[in-house]
Amino acid sequence: MRTILEFDAGKEERRVKAFIKRVLSESGATGLVIGISGGVDSAVAGALCVRAVGKERVLAVLMPTVHTPPADTKDAEGLAELWGSARVSVPISSLVDGLISAVRPVSTKVAKANVQARLRMAVLYYLSNSQNRLVVGTGDRSEEILGFFTKYGDGGVDLLPIAHLYKTQVRMMGRHLGIPQRIVDKPASPQLWPGHTAREELPEDYEKLDLVMHYLFDERASRKETSRKAGVDEVVIERVLEMHSKTAHKRALPPSLRPPAG
Repeated sequence: MRTILEFDAGKEERRVKAFIKRVLSESGATGLVIGISGGVDSAVAGALCVRAVGKERVLAVLMPTVHTPPADTKDAEGLAELWGSARVSVPISSLVDGLISAVRPVSTKVAKANVQARLRMAVLYYLSNSQNRLVVGTGDRSEEILGFFTKYGDGGVDLLPIAHLYKTQVRMMGRHLGIPQRIVDKPASPQLWPGHTAREELPEDYEKLDLVMHYLFDERASRKETSRKAGVDEVVIERVLEMHSKTAHKRALPPSLRPPAG
């Protein structure tokens, strides 16, 4: 039976590839650079980039830390090999430790996690600037709505080819593209600290959260109606709305004043 979030993956693949081609062409850049983690989002975004502009114009970058499971690194390497694109590995743990040591204040768990994402962004832009490439973002719509990304980290990119797809839709696209099943089904894992998974920071699994967000933000359903249709408690609805509201600054330009009058 067809679910509410299912879509024509072949048609959407063609639309995303046309988008990637257009953005690259209009930019004057010669290629793309993308960080790949071994997770489904970067796997799908990377595969679409390769199909859109060719393997020779896509640089895949692995940026593991001491927290990165070896299986994820192996999956990321396997994807780059499957695509036939160039690949570089830039371990960032020493960069993280060096920055924290230089700045010296007590490092909180969240601060250390976010600096990893921001250093990855710096690595990607170093390669981008050096080789006249655009930085491809791998964020999806679920993460965008919930603000589940690091400001000026994985949120700092030049284009977002899958940001219109909910996490469950990214998995659907992954199956369509022939991404290995173990990657498509892999639990979302930012891996910013040992054993870190998305679920520990979210009020529900993405399968239900995506339905909640669809009804709330796409269909503009009420809290009560969303609770009934998505099959979740209203506490989950409130938490989704709270996360969306508190992270509004991540989706907007920084506040500023208008030019002075007179």
